[in-house]
Amino acid sequence: MKDLLIQTAKRTGLLDAEQLARYLDENQGRGRVDEILLTCPFYTEDVVLKLFAEALDWQYLPEISDQQVPSEFIQNVPATYAQHHHLVGVKSGQDDGELTVVLSRPLDTHALDNVSKMTHLPVRPAVSTRAAITAVIDTAYQQRSTVIEEVAEELDSQNLDQLVDEVSASDDLLDVVNRPPVIRLVNDILFRALQMRASDIHVHPYEAKIQIRYRVDGILYDVLSLNRNVLPLIISRIKVMAGMDIAERRMPQDGRSSVRLGQREVDLRVSTVPTSFGERCVLRILDKSSGVYRLDELGLWPDDLKKLDSLLNRAHGVIFVTGPTGSGKSTSLYAYLNRINSAEKNVITIEDPIEYQLEGISQIQVATKKGMTFATSLRHVLRQDPDVIMIGEVRDVETARMAIQSSLTGHLVFSTLHTNDAAGAISRLLDLGVEPYLVSSSLIAIVAQRLVRRICPDCKKPAQPTAQQLGELGLAPTPDAHFYVGEGCERCFKTGYRGRTGIYEVMLINERIQELIYRQETAGVIKKAALEAGMQTLRMDGARKVLAGQTTVAEVLRVTQADM
Repeated sequence: MKDLLIQTAKRTGLLDAEQLARYLDENQGRGRVDEILLTCPFYTEDVVLKLFAEALDWQYLPEISDQQVPSEFIQNVPATYAQHHHLVGVKSGQDDGELTVVLSRPLDTHALDNVSKMTHLPVRPAVSTRAAITAVIDTAYQQRSTVIEEVAEELDSQNLDQLVDEVSASDDLLDVVNRPPVIRLVNDILFRALQMRASDIHVHPYEAKIQIRYRVDGILYDVLSLNRNVLPLIISRIKVMAGMDIAERRMPQDGRSSVRLGQREVDLRVSTVPTSFGERCVLRILDKSSGVYRLDELGLWPDDLKKLDSLLNRAHGVIFVTGPTGSGKSTSLYAYLNRINSAEKNVITIEDPIEYQLEGISQIQVATKKGMTFATSLRHVLRQDPDVIMIGEVRDVETARMAIQSSLTGHLVFSTLHTNDAAGAISRLLDLGVEPYLVSSSLIAIVAQRLVRRICPDCKKPAQPTAQQLGELGLAPTPDAHFYVGEGCERCFKTGYRGRTGIYEVMLINERIQELIYRQETAGVIKKAALEAGMQTLRMDGARKVLAGQTTVAEVLRVTQADM
């Protein structure tokens, strides 16, 4: 093989033949020739593979489409085997019943033979880069036809006693070959949710059926109905995955699990509660591969982004992020921390739960049962010489007071509150029992936010809202204003929306607002003063994003309240 490669290099000029010969001589005995060359720092992977393809008269595929991968390969070769050996089967160019197996390691003949045995097909080798093969494996296995319907029928006749032998860990959702029916069913429910970009999965039992629902871009959709006989099996499988007690069905339980979808790492937070028709289960999906957003990726308008950026450079003070559940508060806090994270600053967070691991930051998990509440954790954190503290949520007066006092002693503090708008956060703090002078002297900003769905870019089309809708949004129908909606396509699952962005209300605490807080004025008076100082309300920011073609009028009206 060595001589053949050197001759091919001379003939094609792909590599310097003399340098190649010298390198192979120096590394003789260190492994297979392909492995030696693929780890060589002088040569790129694609050039080495092209050399092998020329020498062996094989095809080199720079790109592979998931449509080229036949069902025989997906059904018979486990995803884990394909990923481990970095190979994939594609349809042969000729209709001769052969399977072309694309390798990233050309001399891995053992794997080639194994694929032939698994698929019961003659194979023809080809080569491609590891990255191209890995990408197509994930996509092809995700595109497989669903197994839910056939598996549900298999499970109808099973019982919980049989389940115990079936609940071994399933590392990869793509790996469905030779899996017991209950594992295949739950894996497919999870995998379908990830395909649809769902944030939550609801397993809701009724008298005659089980309804599977996915929350996609903040909206709940019915996606699947199953025979209610399989409910105990599904719930028990989920409980095993999350480390929960499968025998306990009368009390609520919480658990966590981690699964893989090809190269994607996904965390699951699981909650079960008993209902009149059996246990109800909700799974929150946290996709680790998406990572933490940067500050400029949150959807802040340039002027609001500038304001926030300057606030994050402050040495002390409290910044509250407000909004209902699911409005992206935690995501924003992580983006703030990511922005200020540096070796010069000691950053500590107190969270319940820790959603994303941040490098260079100490993160503390609240454990209420063990007496580790937000307040007690904060008390200990203050002895750790922090510069920046993030508190997941202010739930009581003790935590609120300590957060505010922490800022007065020279710390920058971030936290969240559940209020409808920025001004409402001040009323909430005062209602909790925090003294007005503490609030006015420590608070530097409040950011209220909501999430709106983005118009799908693949089916975006012009549309004209009604005069009433424009009036509610505070816009006038002008000839130069352009509005859009999503028509609905396969990429957005016929909804017309794909992905979400934030709309924001950034209220800076100036001297006038400090005075109003001290006098305990109402939220309405404080909001009016903030507007006079240049604050844009949630609805105003939504209107800006409508005019920018990012979202629709109906979507902004859905998530915001009318301004006073």
